[in-house]
Amino acid sequence: MATDDQAPWGRVDDTGTVFVRDGEGERAVGQYPDGTPEEAMAYFQRKYIELAGQVTLLEQRIKRGTAAADVAKTIAALTVTVSSANAVGDLPSLTRRLGALKGAVGELTEKQTAETKAATEAALAERETLVVEAEKLAAQDPAKAQWKQVSVTLDDIFARWQKHQADGPRLPKNESNELWKRFRAARTIIETHRKAFFAELDSVHKDARNKKQDLAEKAESLIAQGLDGIPVYRTLLDDWKAAGRAGKKFDDALWLRFKAAGDALYSAKSEVDAKDNEEFSANLELKLALLAEAEPLVAVTDRVKAKDALASLQRRWDAIGKVPRDKVKPLEDRLRKVETAVRKLDEDHWHQSNPERLARAEGLAGQLQDAIAKLEAELVTAKVGGDAKKVTDAEEALDARRAWLKAIG
Repeated sequence: MATDDQAPWGRVDDTGTVFVRDGEGERAVGQYPDGTPEEAMAYFQRKYIELAGQVTLLEQRIKRGTAAADVAKTIAALTVTVSSANAVGDLPSLTRRLGALKGAVGELTEKQTAETKAATEAALAERETLVVEAEKLAAQDPAKAQWKQVSVTLDDIFARWQKHQADGPRLPKNESNELWKRFRAARTIIETHRKAFFAELDSVHKDARNKKQDLAEKAESLIAQGLDGIPVYRTLLDDWKAAGRAGKKFDDALWLRFKAAGDALYSAKSEVDAKDNEEFSANLELKLALLAEAEPLVAVTDRVKAKDALASLQRRWDAIGKVPRDKVKPLEDRLRKVETAVRKLDEDHWHQSNPERLARAEGLAGQLQDAIAKLEAELVTAKVGGDAKKVTDAEEALDARRAWLKAIG
């Protein structure tokens, strides 16, 4: 049945034709011959309600900020539809609402244009930031770059570029192309530097690998020499340290070979040392006994007695022979201290009895004694004359000459 608020907008005649009020007149919107007038009116009122629903939906879309261009197309289409709609209802009100929406679209267009411009500028700035990051990486000194980290960083920048391109607003073609050219140029520079760095590194590694291969072979050839090969092996070890890096995989494998050769040589040395230690352990006890006899000579003041005793000890020391290798230096150091003490006794004696020195000392002593006698006379004269300055000068000069005389006495 027709509702009270919509019924005044239309009627049904005896033939089942339905009319809608159109301005001062009316127009036919259709027929519903197989139903009652109420059913006919209800059918065309539902048509109106559907149109009103579309207008309401459009109003909501504008409030939500739907793209103004899309809304404008819908308004234009609905306006045409409403103007000739086969429906019964307040069609003029729908037309007015659609007219009002046209003004809202203008405001929406202006707002969305401003928002789009701001979003585009922000997106360009963000894209520019990514380009600058890539360009900074490209500007690094290739020789100092940590290439693993550089690659990770560049991949991260590119991933952010792709995400921004996919999720961000559409950028103006010219600006977008220009930023991409800069980004691509930075990536190309980085890749060129990376390839050059690793090509050079491969060359350096290859050279070091060849050197270490040769050193490993030389070290292995020394194994047959046993203990005698150790001096040469030590030289090869210095060369190994100077050879540089050959790459972890090769370095580790070649070092195992080189070290195995060294282990074999030092194992032979250990065997020899063990035999020597066993053989020379008795000699160690004998030399320790000699040191116990020698070390008291440090306190002896009789030069001749000390020299004779030391000479006897040295002859017996040499006659004993070798001691275990790890004991050689400690024993020799203790003996050197005794030898140094005895040698100092001899040097002191020579210094005191040297004829030339004595002659020089006697001549200087005579000169100093003459000077002292003269200064003593001058001091007496100065005191008698009451000249304080001359008294002071004479006393200072006397003190100095007497100190010199005492030093050479």
